[in-house]
Amino acid sequence: MFPVEQFIAQFSGKTIALSVYDLESGREINVNADASFHPASTVKVHVMMEIFHQAEQGKISLEERIPIYNSFASVADGSPFSLSVEDDSEKSLYERIGETETVRELTRLMIVRSGNLATNILLDKIGADNVNAFIESLNIRNVAVRRGMYDLAALRSGINNSASARGLTQTMRLLAEGIVISKQASAKMIRIMSEQEFNESIPALLPKSVKVAHKTGWSDEFYHDTGIVYPENRKPYAISIMTSGFPEDNENEAHDCMADLSRLVYEELVSTAR
Repeated sequence: MFPVEQFIAQFSGKTIALSVYDLESGREINVNADASFHPASTVKVHVMMEIFHQAEQGKISLEERIPIYNSFASVADGSPFSLSVEDDSEKSLYERIGETETVRELTRLMIVRSGNLATNILLDKIGADNVNAFIESLNIRNVAVRRGMYDLAALRSGINNSASARGLTQTMRLLAEGIVISKQASAKMIRIMSEQEFNESIPALLPKSVKVAHKTGWSDEFYHDTGIVYPENRKPYAISIMTSGFPEDNENEAHDCMADLSRLVYEELVSTAR
């Protein structure tokens, strides 16, 4: 049993999934990698990908200014719903209702601060069906974006987003290889993810010299992190950790688990290879 498998096995009553692809060696590490989870905010990466896709096609401009608003129609029945500032880690847009912001800045806030309001505004702009179509065109498996953030009517109707650790790692691998739209577009998206403001998980216990571009996601008992790790003097590796079952009132336990698991992966791929 590999160290990562031993580590995961000790968490009784929790579901922990890990998927790693090393661009240096081609090695993969997969534990529960095809288990389907509520993905929380990790799928905001796929929303960003479709934004850059439509910009490349000339359908939208990243510099276009669009209204900031907080009223959305449920994909389940069209009923209106709004987001609460208390449920959003990005607060600034709620003070700016009625103003405008660029698609580029809304995209940045969606990723680096995991803004829910920014996400829903952007999804209205580009369409969830288009996000899914682009996911499918890239042959990314077991990832689906069916609704916006806090569309509770859709959730009650069984319409939910979903992802597996393997699907998220496949996404990160494609970005790292520079084949999502173009090398230039992939690099721009990676640069945005490298500005992530929530760094308690994948990057937390890695050497300071290691750069990480990643996207977190958490909701109720679900805590996830997916990204690209750039050790010094070698190619990067893609890694996704998805968890459920950790208590909501002690999120540090989930973050610590993911940080330790990330460290073990780094040691397995990088430290032991030296």
